[in-house]
Amino acid sequence: MPDKINVLLVDDHAVVRAGYKAYLSLSEHIGQIYEAERGETACQLYSRQLPDVVVMDLSMPGLGGLESIRRLLGRHANCKILVFSIHNELVYVTRAIKAGAKGYITKSNAPETLITAVCTIAEGGTYVDPELAQQLAISSAVDQDETAKIKSLSPREFDIFCLLATGVSTREAAENLCLSYKTVGNHGTAIKEKLGVKTLSELALLASRHGIVKNA
Repeated sequence: MPDKINVLLVDDHAVVRAGYKAYLSLSEHIGQIYEAERGETACQLYSRQLPDVVVMDLSMPGLGGLESIRRLLGRHANCKILVFSIHNELVYVTRAIKAGAKGYITKSNAPETLITAVCTIAEGGTYVDPELAQQLAISSAVDQDETAKIKSLSPREFDIFCLLATGVSTREAAENLCLSYKTVGNHGTAIKEKLGVKTLSELALLASRHGIVKNA
């Protein structure tokens, strides 16, 4: 870890930046603290100052947090970014991590968590709020379980699954595949049992989660 960690705070609320800048300044591990109110400014400032860690909000006008992460990493592959957001929903966490962020904490975390996360990331590690990390692990396990179930479908079952997931009726699926209504109906029942769903709506949601259909 550097003797002193230089930090770039990116948040469109001046009061928020001031508060966390003051708190970070109390740590003996923190050196220079730069500020940016927008993603565009952050990209420019990063290129000039090359801070050790960027603390990035997600919800900002103009270039949002996720696109700022992608742009920074596109220009500076070694950029280390910690997302510091009001959002605690997993969809934001997974999108931030996929975009390249090294960590994710929320503004409801205890203030000392910010310093812990910054120091960990500066050392080359990653840091995700423990509660969110646990939820991510559970979500990942569920995804893997669902993926295994989808892979268990026979080729014919998978074809029918894809059709039913788009909202096609059993009769329409039968006509599309040149099968009898009864055959598709039986396959549909078997598919729902294999996937652990009870309704076509649940089947469609599962397919949407795994990118098999869109806008389900």
